[in-house]
Amino acid sequence: MEIKYLGHSAFEIETGGKKILIDPFLVAVPDYKPERIYDIFVTHAHSDHLGSAIEISKQTGAPITTIFELANYCAKKGAKVNGINLGSSLSYSWGKASAVPAFHSSSTPDGMYGGCPCGYVFEIDGQVLYHAGDTSLSSEMQLIGDFYRPDIVMLPIGGTYTMDIEQAVKAAELLGASEVIPMHYNTFEAINVDIGDFERQIREIGKIPRVLKINA
Repeated sequence: MEIKYLGHSAFEIETGGKKILIDPFLVAVPDYKPERIYDIFVTHAHSDHLGSAIEISKQTGAPITTIFELANYCAKKGAKVNGINLGSSLSYSWGKASAVPAFHSSSTPDGMYGGCPCGYVFEIDGQVLYHAGDTSLSSEMQLIGDFYRPDIVMLPIGGTYTMDIEQAVKAAELLGASEVIPMHYNTFEAINVDIGDFERQIREIGKIPRVLKINA
């Protein structure tokens, strides 16, 4: 399994020649070419997460897995979809994905209700990966850690709209994963952080900060 950071909260995961996109808001990689995309996951309806999901689905035929209300919205726009809801799981040719709670808000770019936000737990190539979406720190992370036992977690650290660095460090402790990938930071001024501070604090709790370069 290979993980590529596409900026903000967007990631490309490749396994067995198949690529999975998460929250494809691609302003940091305007020349990104969506090739070999088998599935797209969207955590909630805000434009900086829905991003280019609908367009990529229409171009590639890859279905968008997302919360039921947002799936219906995407389907009306011409995308192929898999509706999901909190606590449920779907199987794919490359593994399994489960929708878990995120504490945030969700509305589409044109102001429609986007359903509840979520995060995803992926089981791929014998590893468990948790993408938290946009969320505050919550006790749900203890349960996610106990039940799913993630190896790698992707956590927002920018503050203002999500957890900040200190809260993400506590979330990492609750989740129990050995590696922590930061996201949702330094895209715009309101979420600018000192990434060195994140790395230092994560190391202090005995975990590995995995700061990915964009499109590397």
